[in-house]
Amino acid sequence: MSYLVLARKYRPRNFTEMVGQEHVVQALTNALTQQRLHHAYLFTGTRGVGKTTVSRILAKSLNCQGADGQGGITATPCGVCQACTDIDSGRFVDYTELDAASNRGVDEVQSLLEQAVYKPVQGRFKVFMIDEVHMLTNTAFNAMLKTLEEPPEYLKFVLATTDPQKVPVTVLSRCLQFNLRPMAPETVLTHLTQVLASENVPAEAPALRLLARAARGSMRDALSLTDQAIAFGSGQLQEAGVRQMLGAVDRSYVFRLIDALAAGDGRTVVETTDVLRLNGLSAASTLEEMSAVLQRMAVFQAVPQMAAAIDQDDPEAAETARLAGQMPADETQLLYSMCLHGRGELGLAPDEYAALTMVLLRLLAFKPRSEPAEKKTLTRPDAAVAPAAGSAQAAPATAGALASFAAPAAVPLVERGTLAPVPSTPAAMPPGQEDASGQVNPNPPPPEVSAAETAVRAQAPRAATALPVRTPDDFARAAPPDRTPAPQVVADVMSIPVRLAPEPGARLQPTPHSTPAPASARYTPTEEGDVWHATVQQMVAAESITALVRELALQSQLVARDGTHWLLRVERESLNQPTARERLRAALEAAGHASQISVELGVVIDSPARRNAAAAAERQRRAEEIVHNDPYVQTLMRDYGAKIVPGSIKPV
Repeated sequence: MSYLVLARKYRPRNFTEMVGQEHVVQALTNALTQQRLHHAYLFTGTRGVGKTTVSRILAKSLNCQGADGQGGITATPCGVCQACTDIDSGRFVDYTELDAASNRGVDEVQSLLEQAVYKPVQGRFKVFMIDEVHMLTNTAFNAMLKTLEEPPEYLKFVLATTDPQKVPVTVLSRCLQFNLRPMAPETVLTHLTQVLASENVPAEAPALRLLARAARGSMRDALSLTDQAIAFGSGQLQEAGVRQMLGAVDRSYVFRLIDALAAGDGRTVVETTDVLRLNGLSAASTLEEMSAVLQRMAVFQAVPQMAAAIDQDDPEAAETARLAGQMPADETQLLYSMCLHGRGELGLAPDEYAALTMVLLRLLAFKPRSEPAEKKTLTRPDAAVAPAAGSAQAAPATAGALASFAAPAAVPLVERGTLAPVPSTPAAMPPGQEDASGQVNPNPPPPEVSAAETAVRAQAPRAATALPVRTPDDFARAAPPDRTPAPQVVADVMSIPVRLAPEPGARLQPTPHSTPAPASARYTPTEEGDVWHATVQQMVAAESITALVRELALQSQLVARDGTHWLLRVERESLNQPTARERLRAALEAAGHASQISVELGVVIDSPARRNAAAAAERQRRAEEIVHNDPYVQTLMRDYGAKIVPGSIKPV
């Protein structure tokens, strides 16, 4: 005796047996009961939701003769008359099913339409069912338009498709359209329970939940997977066997990952990912299961009443409700979005488990820390606390200065021939004492103003409009104690806006026609800086350091040397990597300099990169000075109004 698969054995034979499509069943039942029949129906939906089944039930309802042979059009076909049994077995002469995927040409459609001129032989209506109708060619669609619009009274069209967007609007407008929806996992679970009870097959509830989720809304897929699971489990359905058959990830791993992410436990996340790798579980399935759990967590967080009304017999629902109370709602949304996008990144990575680890650790990178995060807004140098030079706590003080030190505020620009007067410096007052207005002076007294600065201030016209110009005193309070304030820069005679107060430590003073040196080209020379610059230049020329190691050497400052131990300082923590430090130490040792190095964070005032930039700026200044002082160029500019394009002068 041949075995009939569950999907065919339990195909609904009337509208009362239909599952999950109540909106379609109600509309068709009322239409059949009231005899308000359309001449063309279009059923759309994904695979396995009942499009062909509804078509056959509709054909039986139109042609049912009743158990006594006296029946008429009905919404409840008897299933025992000749028309019903013939339609169920696929041999009813007045019911024609055409597969448009393999009969998509105009000739096949014309052959079908030629039968429309003949009245039904056995039944009350002729029913033409065209499955996957979107596969027909444009010519075939055009050939059936007229008959589809005005068919004979005894002819009914039933069209089915999984892609209604590919059906021409001229066809859609001639049909009554019904959209069959994908079935919810709960609906599939209920139906599978009834089917297995009828088959006397023992099944565990978690195993059926796995099958219901794996069906993805298709009842036919659910029944087919159930057939496979029965064969895999030797006549019984157990959770372990079904999970192994499907390759599904145990949700205990998913709950463990989400719990670790909520607690910020990166070690547990990595260890769980390694367990998934060892067990050969799919990374894509892991992210899919996490997305499902996170979606349910988001629902519980938005609607707490649903979390309180969960089924206590479902352990997964209780665990999901617990996690929803541990993870903030914004983190849940962020992790859900990362899981969705992470599935698309798995194919781009050389190792899908490494990609899975990166997706999960990405949340920890964006997760708010318990301690207050470092402020990233620019602060005035007035408030920056400079580290005390030579103190025993140099490294911590330098790191604090790095956190609060930022670029100075935008310096105002002036036009030709005008200089903003520099406000007079208030009298020095010890910190913590009150002035005449009753305010407390929070800053230490600034250093004394040099004679050069006093001369520059005296040259400023008193009648000019006062602008909020930064003074050298402002920079002196934010600079290390060993820096000396730089002189003021004279305004440009060519109406080119310039800075009135350069940053401290500047060595290059541009001429009236030269480009001011960038901040990266300003440094304060130190004794150790000469040694470090020569050493780094030697290693760069020999190509003994490259990439990140070269950047670490160029951007760092040699603070001190103690025999074979050198202390370096960098401003960016991203440069202070263990691998880069070790390679730099090896290069220094190979060059005969130091066998041990230490790297601290702090404000760098003298580095090889700054010296190289200063040298380049000096060459640029000299080149511009040569061009501007050339007699021929001055003649062109004076007599013909010629102008030099800014940035066009390049030193050789």
